[in-house]
Amino acid sequence: MNQHKPLWGIALMVSAMLIFPFLDVCAKFLGQWGIPVIEVVWARLFFGFLLSAPILVSREGFESLKPRDARVNALRGFFLVISTMMFFGSLHYQGVAETLAIYFVQPLFITALAPLVLKEKVGLNRWLAVAVGFIGVLIIVRPGYLELNPGVFLAAGSGLGSAITLLLTRKLAGKSSAIANTVYTNFFGTLFASIILIPFWVTPNFNTLLFMVLLASIGTFANFLTIMAMEYAEASLLAPLGYTEMINAVLAGWYFFGNFPDGWTFVGVAVLIACAIYISIRERVKSVIEPI
Repeated sequence: MNQHKPLWGIALMVSAMLIFPFLDVCAKFLGQWGIPVIEVVWARLFFGFLLSAPILVSREGFESLKPRDARVNALRGFFLVISTMMFFGSLHYQGVAETLAIYFVQPLFITALAPLVLKEKVGLNRWLAVAVGFIGVLIIVRPGYLELNPGVFLAAGSGLGSAITLLLTRKLAGKSSAIANTVYTNFFGTLFASIILIPFWVTPNFNTLLFMVLLASIGTFANFLTIMAMEYAEASLLAPLGYTEMINAVLAGWYFFGNFPDGWTFVGVAVLIACAIYISIRERVKSVIEPI
């Protein structure tokens, strides 16, 4: 495992977070065209597998298609499917702002669970970075008072499921290559999503099918970068950087859907950028990886 290159991990993680919003854009368009949520999740994983498997075979041979740790890869695929479904399910009960605000407890879950799952030591400054990043997200979404409803639990569950997915990614780091772990996750995720999809299937037309492939390409590439990041740096270090996804999410929402951000949104984005810069500078001045 490449444990001594945290700056590489930071760069890869931020890159992945800046790409992921375009996956959300594709998913939103597909939803507007009448494609069920579970089918969008299935398309991302199924076409992602078809796209990434040939790359793995060409680099490592057919024997690489057999996962070295099938149990962990299967769990990762399962939690990826469940987390995504819970997030979209929560939108039936509350607005996007409220759902995002609750979902972004994910880095808190990662930081809290990393010592238990990965035996990582989490210092005070990483906790502070998580807290500051969360404040930045709250500035952007500015959720109102939430009444207790199923959506609250679904959004929180989605954040927890996403945190577990990333922790399992870190656990797999070094056991197989990043492209191999990407293929395994897509494969097991497709299996789980296919079972759920059966009663909801809607046959896509040609244009919708092309958009599904585009969605899968974006998701697979961003997921690959995330897996690479986990090979270079600790999960608790990378957790606050997940907030940087909001930067391009704001820009993409404005460009594709006309949701022009207000002044407070830019304040929140500035907080997120400052948080990411702080983490990067702190890692740069350290000679070895240790809890910050």
